[in-house]
Formats: sequence, structure tokens, C-alpha cells
Amino acid sequence: MCMDEAIASRLRVITEAGDGLQGPDLLAFVLDHAVTETGGLGGMAHLRGPGARTLQLAAVHGLIRTVAGDWEAVEPADTSAPARAVAHGTPVWTPGLGVGGGTGPALPAGSGLLAVPLITPEKVTGALSVLTAPAAPPTPERRAAVEALAAWAVPRLRDDLLDLDRGGASPSMADDQVSRALWHMSDAFFAVDSEWRVTFVNGEAERLLGSSRATLGRTLWDAFRRLSIDDAEPGLRSRYRRAAESGAPVGFEVRWPTNQLWYYMRLVPVPNGLTVYAADITESRAREAERAAAERAAAGRSARIGELTDALAQALTMRDVVNAIADRVLPPFGASGVVVQLIEGSAIRVAGAVGYPQPFLESIDGTPIDEISPVAEVYQTGAPAFIESVEEYTARYPSMVGRPAAARKQAWAFLPLIVSGRNIGCSVVAFAEPRRLDAEERALLTALSGLMGQAIERARLYDMEHTRAKELQRGLLPRVLPSPSSVTTAARYLPASEGIDVGGDWYDVIPLSGARVALVIGDVMGHGLSEAATMGRLRTAVHTLADLEFPPAELLIRLNDLVSDLGDDFYATCLYAVYDPAAATCVFASAGHPPPAVVRPGHPVRFPGSAPDPPLGTARPPFGTTEVSVEEGSLLVLYTDGLVESATRDIDRGMRHLASALAGATRAPGSGDARPDGDRSENAWLERLCDDVLAELLPEKQHTADDAALLIARTHALASDHIADWPLSEGPIAAGEARDHVRDQLTRWELAPLTPISELLVSELVANAVRHGRGPIGLRLLRGEVLICEVTDGSLTTPRIRHASETDEGGRGLQLVSSLSQRWGTRYTSTGKCIWTEQPLP
Repeated sequence: MCMDEAIASRLRVITEAGDGLQGPDLLAFVLDHAVTETGGLGGMAHLRGPGARTLQLAAVHGLIRTVAGDWEAVEPADTSAPARAVAHGTPVWTPGLGVGGGTGPALPAGSGLLAVPLITPEKVTGALSVLTAPAAPPTPERRAAVEALAAWAVPRLRDDLLDLDRGGASPSMADDQVSRALWHMSDAFFAVDSEWRVTFVNGEAERLLGSSRATLGRTLWDAFRRLSIDDAEPGLRSRYRRAAESGAPVGFEVRWPTNQLWYYMRLVPVPNGLTVYAADITESRAREAERAAAERAAAGRSARIGELTDALAQALTMRDVVNAIADRVLPPFGASGVVVQLIEGSAIRVAGAVGYPQPFLESIDGTPIDEISPVAEVYQTGAPAFIESVEEYTARYPSMVGRPAAARKQAWAFLPLIVSGRNIGCSVVAFAEPRRLDAEERALLTALSGLMGQAIERARLYDMEHTRAKELQRGLLPRVLPSPSSVTTAARYLPASEGIDVGGDWYDVIPLSGARVALVIGDVMGHGLSEAATMGRLRTAVHTLADLEFPPAELLIRLNDLVSDLGDDFYATCLYAVYDPAAATCVFASAGHPPPAVVRPGHPVRFPGSAPDPPLGTARPPFGTTEVSVEEGSLLVLYTDGLVESATRDIDRGMRHLASALAGATRAPGSGDARPDGDRSENAWLERLCDDVLAELLPEKQHTADDAALLIARTHALASDHIADWPLSEGPIAAGEARDHVRDQLTRWELAPLTPISELLVSELVANAVRHGRGPIGLRLLRGEVLICEVTDGSLTTPRIRHASETDEGGRGLQLVSSLSQRWGTRYTSTGKCIWTEQPLP
């Protein structure tokens, strides 16, 4: 007997499973597995007692009654496979009708019959037969499997064989036993012949197809029509037909229309018909549905945890974290609000909330931690608290009876926020209606509170660092802009919304001599404390160089040297502009910085100047200079690239956007040549203009990766009657001429009280120019916030105050100038130098 290890292992399992079976149950068990192991269509068992000769049919598997009836008795003289197997004591295989000869019942065309003898120690007592298809001898392995099953079953059939010989059973009795076994099956079973007439139904099948009296002998389709099955399951009939035509067993699940139960139907084609097994799987499907629902719920929970984890990982600020919790936690639980409360010292502070009235949040912010409350309880115990109704809330916390109505909530989950073993506060998930959370929901919320705690602590630290960074940035920028009479200014600084590092953008307004004013804006490339410190150094350097009255191009040369000395990794852009109200001009130079926008009343916005020179740190002097005429009431708009350039907008498009925003804002009522009346009105208008421009170019919800600075100055030219200038002689008479001019002009300006000191100041300045300088010499008086006296000459020699000894006859002129004037100094011009003084007006 040849058998591979897989078949042998399977047979060991089969025999162990049937070890306790006897009688007909044993025969049915052996036949079932013999048919399965050979892939057969059905099987039968024939037995004879010790004195009997005729083989009697004792068991049938998978064969309809019309086929099995031809095999109820087999004579020993037959040449059929069972008779020959018993006669010779060896397995026999014979082909079906039309394939081989011999006597005995015919077999279906295209099939064969394998018969294996049942041999006891005394004799051959019967045969185990399997109907096979196609009509080809079974493989040695399959034949060996049937022989092994027969050999295992024979010892357990010995008593039954004796009973059969004594007349205890007959072929008809064997058939009745099979019918009774099928009738009492827990599964529905019925058979149809080749004409689809129902030949057998058991008790369960009657309940499916109706009474057996109305079904037996009639076609299956009559039953389908009577029960309206075709209407409810129109594809069921075609499935039956396909199974019969295929010749192979098929199975499928179907919901039976008459009782709405689910059945697994196995259709097994047999010679001249079809057998149908219908097992009720409604409960198993329900269990499977419950298991699938549980798996979906678990997958949904895992997905929610994953989504919340991703959202919290991307959240930076406390607002981001609270919004992420509201978006990812509230909907799955049907909650209506969340509030995050953190412990700060001895107080409970509201760090963020969604879905709560603002007055309620204000009322609970700052509650003492020692007050009896659910948050204090959760903080002290470290365990979550779940309150299902307002009644439960007021019973537990009678001193807070009004809070549910004020919060508009009726159920709560108070979840501790524990980070690294520290309880930092409580997250409250609330419901608008009474709500009972089951154990699974409570466990999930408790697990989610761990994620919330980590994100909230990270956001709290981020907010603290971001606040400190912004405070540092504000400390490095001008706290209050100067208010010279020649310009009215307003500025804005907007830090990047991404990251907490400070930036290097800065701006400045620096009053200069001659009523002029310097407008400065710059950007140190990069973010961080090092860049912020560099920005502070550059601001200081610009102030120092501006005090030395360097022209814009010269100032940038010296600033470039400073940045170059800081190292190869430091670069900065800068635009330095000087507005002269006496000439109504603006002169500027740029190192890698975008040009200013000039808004003249009644004219389109323009960006004067050519392409800027390279940034500081990489530039090679000289720097180019641009001069533009600036009418009274014009706007000079300085900005950094963070305002006009981003990853989604190039700088050219950004500058066009800025021009459009400025044009639209200045066309509004009270702007442009409408000229707001009064300093306060003008300041307010410029402040609104800054806000409008920022709102247009950097909307509130737009994330920015770079800082942005904006400086807007409205110009005020000196009136022509507030300017007076004269050329002077180059000899000693120049001082007298200067005194005469000063005296006459101050009289016209009604500033006679300033005449004595002014005459003395110009005398000293002109005498110094005559003695130490060279011509031409000029005198100019400017009446602005102060009285300005300027004396120019063609020399580049810088005057210096020196200490004169008691015996010196001169050298005290500049000391006198310094003591008599409010402020004085020297600046270089294109033709020489200018010495100036300032005196306060009466």
C-alpha cells in the first residue's frame, strides 16, 4: 500500500476523530471520508453475515435513492466491483456503462467504481465502494487511503455483521436507516433528479420548501414559485443549474426569503440528479458580523489615534493643539466642547477651549487649586473622572451648581494631563446631552489623554519660547520711533509664523542735521540668536555712521566692512535713505535690498532705482546712489523681502501686489492728497495703512517662513519762506555780512530774541571758515522745529574743539559754539563741508 506522508497524517487525524463511533454512524463516517479522499461522487457499503452469501447494502453516501436502489443486493456471482472484491479479497476498480463489460447494476457513463474488501481475521465480510469520475482508475495513493479506512473500520463492525447475519438488518432496512439519519439531520437536505423533480426532503428541508406532500414528485421550481423565491432571489435558480451542469460540488451563502435566515448551501451533483445541503449559518454570520464590527471599531480607534497623533505632531502652539483635539476627538464621541486647564502655581488657568461660551471661560480662569472641583480632584488623584449628567455633577459638587448651565454642558470626561510623571492639568471633554461612556470609550479617552498631555506640554513650552523670542525681537527694534517734523512714520514687524527663532529684520528712523532724516531698513539672513545679535550690532553701527553724517553710499561701504569682519557665514541686506525736506528729495543706496516704493499724490506707485548692489558681506564697493524728487505729502515705503516674497510668490509679483495694496489703501477717504489734519490724525492714518498693507500681503491664516518688516514715512517739505541762504565774501568782511543777514532774517521771522546768540554763532563759524577753509563760503538759515544755522566752505578739513591755554589768543571759538547752541556738528557735502548749529525756538 503506497501512501505519502501528507495522506497518512490526514488519515491519523480522521481515525482519531472517529474512534468512538459504531454501527451505522461508523459506516457513514468511513464512507464520507473515503469519498473525500478519492474526490468521488458518492459511496456505499455492502455487508454479509457469517452464513450469508448475498451482499446487502448497509450504508449510502451522496447517491440518490434511484441509483442506490439498484445496488440493494449484490449476488456473489456478479462481476461487479463489490462482488469481485469480496470474492478475491482484493480492491477492484471497474469502469462505468459503455466502458467495460460484466454483470451487475450499471454505472453512470463516464464514471467508475472502486471496491475495497472489508476483511476480518476470519473472512471477507463486505466491501466499501466509491463512485469515481472520470472513468479512470484512481491513483495508488487514493486507493491506499480507501484501503486504510476500510482496514480501520472492520474491527469496529464485527458485532454489526453478526446482527446482520441473524436477520437484524436487510437492504430495505439499511435504506430506511439512511433515510432516518437524513431526516433527523440538523441541516436541511433534499435531492432532485435529472428532471429537477424532488425525490427526497428531510425535516429541515420541509421547512425551507414547504410540506413534503406538496413537494415530493414535483419540480423544485414549483416550490420556488409557490414560495415566491424567484422574486426575492432571482439568481438562485441559475446557481442551481450551473452546479448541475458543472458536475462539481459548489457552495454559496444565501438569505432564504421565507424566514430571512442565512444558509450555506452545498450543491453536490450525483448521477441522474443533485443533492443539496443547507446549513443554517445565521448565528455564525451574526457572530462574524459582530467580530467584523468589533474589528472595524478597533481599526477606527486605531485610525483616530493615528490621526490625532499626526495632527498633534504638526501642532506647534496651544491653539493648534486644542484645535487638533477638537477636530479629532470630539466628533467620534459626539462631544460638543473641550477645554484645556493647566496648573500654574496655586491657580487653574484656561489654556485653550473650543465649544464653550467666553463668559464661562473667563469665570473659571484662575480658580484656586484648593477649591473643591472636578479639575482639582483629577489633579490630586491623577485618575480620570466621568460624570454622566447634571444631577450627578451637582450631587458631587454642590458648590458649583450653576456651572453646567453656564457652560451649556450635561456630561463630562475629566482627563488628567500627565507628562513624565507630572500632572500638569486637566483636559475636559464635554457633551451637550447626558452621556454614559462605556468601558471601551473610557479606556480610549484615557489613552488619548496621554497623547494630549505630551502635545500640550510641548505647545506650552513652544509658546513660552516663542513669547521670549518675540520679546527679544521687540527689545532689539526701536520701542518708539522719533517724531521729526520732516516726516511722520509708522512701522510694523511681523515675525515668521513657523519656528520660534528670532529673525534679523530691523528698521530705524534717525534724525540728521539740516532737518533731514535717515530711513533705514535691513535684514540679516537667517534666524536665531546669532542673527538677532548681528542685527543689533548693525543697528548700532548705522546710528554711529549716521551721526558722522556719511552719505548713503559711503555709509554702506563702512557697514559692508563691518559685516565682512564678522565671518563668511554672515550676510545682510540694507537700504539707507536720506530725506531732505529743504530740497524735497530722497537719496538712497541699497545693498541687496529691494527698492523703496514711492507714492506721490495723484501718481501711480513706483519703485525707483536700478537693480540693488550685492548684500553686505559679499559686495564690492562702490555702491550706487539714487536720488528722487519727493513732493509734499508723498509716502516713502521701505520693506523687507518677507513681505513680498515667499515659496509661492516671487519678488516681482510680490512688489506688484504691494503697489496694488498701497494704491488701494491711499485712495481711501482721508488719504493721499486729502491730507489728514493734525499730527494725531496723520499718525492714526499711517498706522491703519500699515495694518491694511500687512493684511493684504500676509493674511492672518497664511503661514510664513520669514519675518517681515514695513516702514512707511509721510514727507513734509520745508516751506520756501522757511529757508534763507546767501553767498558770502571770502575775506574778513564775511563775518559782518553774515551778522547782517541773520539780523534781518530773524526780524522777518519774528525771532528777534534769537538775534544776539545767532549773530555770535555765525560770526565764529564764518571766521573759522575764512581762517581754516577755502571758498566759496555760504550761509543758510532753516526754520523748522529749531533754528538751524549752516555755514559751508570748500574745505574737507574737520574742525575740532581743543583746550586753549590761558596765554593762547585764539582757539576758543568752537568751545563758544558748543556752549551757545543746543546741538552742533559737521557734515561733508559734494563740494566741501558744512558746519551747523541748532537753537530751540522761543
